[in-house]
Amino acid sequence: MDIAAITSDSQDKPKLLIVDDEDFFRIQMRWSFSREYQILEAKDRISALKIAEMEHPHVVMLDLDLPPIPGKSVEGLQTLRELLDTDPTIKVIIVTGKTERRDALKAIEIGAYDYFTKPINKGDAEFTLRRAFYLAQLEKENYMLKQHDAMNGVKDMIGTSPAMQQVFKSIRKVAAADVPVLILGDSGTGKELAARAIHTLSSRRDHPFTVINCCAIPENLVESELFGHEKGAFTGASIQRKGRIEHADRGTLFLDEIGELSIVLQVKLLRFLQDNVIERIGGRRAIHVNLRVIAATNRNLIEAVKKGEFREDLFYRLSVITISMPPLKARGEDLLLLVRIFLYRYSRRFKKNISGFTPEAIRALEGYSWPGNVRELENFIKRAIIMAEGEMITVNDLNLASVNIDIPESKSITLQSIRKSIEKRVIQKTLLKHGSIIYKAAEELGVTRQTLSYLIRKYKIKIS
Repeated sequence: MDIAAITSDSQDKPKLLIVDDEDFFRIQMRWSFSREYQILEAKDRISALKIAEMEHPHVVMLDLDLPPIPGKSVEGLQTLRELLDTDPTIKVIIVTGKTERRDALKAIEIGAYDYFTKPINKGDAEFTLRRAFYLAQLEKENYMLKQHDAMNGVKDMIGTSPAMQQVFKSIRKVAAADVPVLILGDSGTGKELAARAIHTLSSRRDHPFTVINCCAIPENLVESELFGHEKGAFTGASIQRKGRIEHADRGTLFLDEIGELSIVLQVKLLRFLQDNVIERIGGRRAIHVNLRVIAATNRNLIEAVKKGEFREDLFYRLSVITISMPPLKARGEDLLLLVRIFLYRYSRRFKKNISGFTPEAIRALEGYSWPGNVRELENFIKRAIIMAEGEMITVNDLNLASVNIDIPESKSITLQSIRKSIEKRVIQKTLLKHGSIIYKAAEELGVTRQTLSYLIRKYKIKIS
């Protein structure tokens, strides 16, 4: 086993493990990247796994052609599998010859982050390594956060993207502040999960979390559901009944799709938020209730206020703190993270021996716009697992239609400016589609990675 510590301060640097039986290649990588990273070296699978277990590197550069079977990728692919089993957050970048591209794609299918063909372009490698280390760190932090949250009863909120990291940060902050929260986001983005997380991390965690969907209950019954009624208050009211607000006493009331509440009920809800007092329908007694209100909507409430469809005073009362849930298409590589989690969860639940997705299926998943967000993705993966007949999920199993890239018209009047605008938009959308993985975007655009990297710098495109 050969572990190389390059400089005296190398212990403070992120760890990069180079796995290759060629001494010259390891030396080349050591000289190229020792300034930024602590370099660890291994010549074969056994030593690579020992180093990974001892040193916990963030990123691995792995040659597929490892001994004892020269000219084959069997040992390299097995090393990849065992590295990912050891640490699912580790980012493995495959290094291979030009004639072994099929094996490199097989490695991507197994879970490798990216691949290079020898000889390696230093500029491309630097860019990909920075991205890999960034994502590995995010996933490790997210894993630690989930471990902490699991101890507090929070579950099912998954994400390593910057957008979701901001959501987690906001949830932790607002949980301790006992004020109303308004959660905004499209259908399927996880608004109720965020509300439950706030409740679970708050001082009210030992009391009820009560949910009412304002658009799922007939309008003539919503008032009774919220405030309750006395016996004989209306036809059919044969007994006294407490409303959801009373049931949520000392806990949290989650009002989903608050934008669908009628103006009349908005007035009554506002009065309760001001005084913390309700009256049941048909009752005369004021009932004091101590609870926290969290509301959610997929509507633009500011526009609804302008149209007179939502009370401005209620909007400001509910939105003391606002959290915006990002759509799935804005969450980058969270897509494939969620795909792997849903595959693991439902293949076991349905007792199906499915190991992964074909490359075409992965491209279809990344190419779809997911208007129904995480909920839609989960349902598609669940259905695909049920319908799959082989060990790999195919495009036919997913039953996804391909999505065309829409390019808005430019207001520019010169052909050159229009061409530049369109080129930038296409690159941005292709990068988003492929989770900012450069080689995949370059393949689809029909250019080299060097060319795409140059265009990204030229147009100052931010990689999320």
